[in-house]
Amino acid sequence: MIQQGTFLFISGAEIALVLFIVVMVFGADKIPEIARGLGKGMRTLKDATNDIKYEISKTADKHGLDTDVTSSINEEIKSVKDGLEDFTGSVKRKF
Repeated sequence: MIQQGTFLFISGAEIALVLFIVVMVFGADKIPEIARGLGKGMRTLKDATNDIKYEISKTADKHGLDTDVTSSINEEIKSVKDGLEDFTGSVKRKF
């Protein structure tokens, strides 16, 4: 289990360096426009993904296919995890 949260294995100093380079290349006045454009692009991508998911589930329901496979898999994983925690008890591995 990872104790420390990481963001794509990038440290704080590396993020600061990337932000500094972005400010130097684009200028401080262009950064909000760039962020707004990236946000709109991500929103469009998310909407397209949701539309595709909706169409797939609608077609599967129309043809009588079971689309609830992932929930049963998640329940099985949870039961195995609970059983493993009961088996190991209070013994935990420390890193």
